[in-house]
Amino acid sequence: MLPLNQFKRFDVRDLIRRGGEPFPEIRKRVDALKLDEGLIVVAPFLPSPLVEKLHSEGFASKVERGQGSDWMVYFWRET
Repeated sequence: MLPLNQFKRFDVRDLIRRGGEPFPEIRKRVDALKLDEGLIVVAPFLPSPLVEKLHSEGFASKVERGQGSDWMVYFWRET
């Protein structure tokens, strides 16, 4: 896993609460990552389909339980 200071954070909780679809925004951020960068997605639930989708595209991930029902998922490119 990359050092934590190499990760950018994207909190999708408010977007989801407003009825928005976070995947297009996550996709933009993931596509913009350099090889030495990662993305932390903060979500109100475990985004298993997202983890599986990005894993199939060569991304590694680490899942952590946040506060309450929130989840933090770290994504980075496997080299």
